[in-house]
Amino acid sequence: MKDKPKLGFWQILNMSFGFLGIQFGFALQNGNASRILMTFGADVHHLSWFWLVAPITGMVIQPIVGYFSDKTWGRLGRRRPYFLVGALLTSVALVLMPNAPHLASFIAPMFIGGGLLMIMDAAINISMEPFRALVADKLPEKQHTLGFSVQTLLIGTGAVVGSWLPYILGNWLGISKTGEAAGLVPDNVTYSFYIGAFVLLATILWTVFTTSEYPPEQLVQNETEERPGKFFIPRIMVKLLLVQFFSWFALFSMWVFTTPAVALRFYGTTDANSIPFQDAGDWVGILFGIYNGVSAMIALLLPVVAKRLSKKITHAIALSIGGLSLLSFLIFTDPHFLIIPMIGIGIAWGSILAMPYAMLASSIPPKKMGVYMGLFNMSITIPQIVSGIVSGLILKYFFADNPVLCIVMAGVSMIFGAISALFIREKLT
Repeated sequence: MKDKPKLGFWQILNMSFGFLGIQFGFALQNGNASRILMTFGADVHHLSWFWLVAPITGMVIQPIVGYFSDKTWGRLGRRRPYFLVGALLTSVALVLMPNAPHLASFIAPMFIGGGLLMIMDAAINISMEPFRALVADKLPEKQHTLGFSVQTLLIGTGAVVGSWLPYILGNWLGISKTGEAAGLVPDNVTYSFYIGAFVLLATILWTVFTTSEYPPEQLVQNETEERPGKFFIPRIMVKLLLVQFFSWFALFSMWVFTTPAVALRFYGTTDANSIPFQDAGDWVGILFGIYNGVSAMIALLLPVVAKRLSKKITHAIALSIGGLSLLSFLIFTDPHFLIIPMIGIGIAWGSILAMPYAMLASSIPPKKMGVYMGLFNMSITIPQIVSGIVSGLILKYFFADNPVLCIVMAGVSMIFGAISALFIREKLT
């Protein structure tokens, strides 16, 4: 069988449903890690250094997981064992992270929190990249854009709920927005992490039990021409590296500094144990939920736009909108108006989650899909590592401790990513 059969929408949805839970947990991490670490006593200049553990872990874990998942075959198939193991580990880390002070007998809670952040990200990475590879394993080339766009839809949906949950629990359901004492995580955040652990495990199990995989010999039959015995880097992957660098440098800066930026600019505080700071953190969760919600809404429009304009033009436009939206943080004086730039950031985020993978997937040998996707993850982790190393220093020595300027820096970086996308030569199908 040379051509893989087309799959229906619900089949594609089932095979990626676990991504909803992964992103639920990832959104809780992105929206709350900075304020949790600051609650534990971390300095704002050092936040990006704590966040470094996540991309460093991902850079190591994902190629290894990709390599071994390419060679795995058992009762659960090729990719599904990794979904399941990653889900179990992530769920444990989600439960433990807000409880770091209770684990701190000899080590400061912020270092335990940083360690759990590393474990959480490692576990998410164990699940995440096999999901990318599964889309390329199961779908014919003409459905790649649809497959990754459906993943974006689920990612956005999970991230909206995960991002908004602390606000909902604290403001609508009356759960306390402060900890029992200084240095303890607020109850609404703690319970959100517990719920996230459950949702992540449940959605991964849904994919494991509703999705089958092609056996290795069938994938070999489907495989297009490959250079035997050689490992080669597709040209389009090389071109995408620069686009990815600027895009993910921007995203990492946004995730790390949005909470302190909003707290300082709009709530007038840097005290992580104060109610205004926690209110700022809850509002940032709402804002992050909005950009993820927008990415979900535009996910299924991306294949239509890409078919008319090409994938690279679609991606360049989306990144430009995102970059300008980040720059616009400078012009707003009311935190509620930040909803406006979050719409543009959501458009960029939706494209970042789909277009690079759609451009890349058709150029990768099917039986090595996992390891190539894992290696491509370095285009995500390296810019985050660079941002983590330098952004705190830039904040201190060039931005006069104003984290809003770190958001502006992210906007400039994303625009550079848009310009870089224009130089990609796509494989025409």
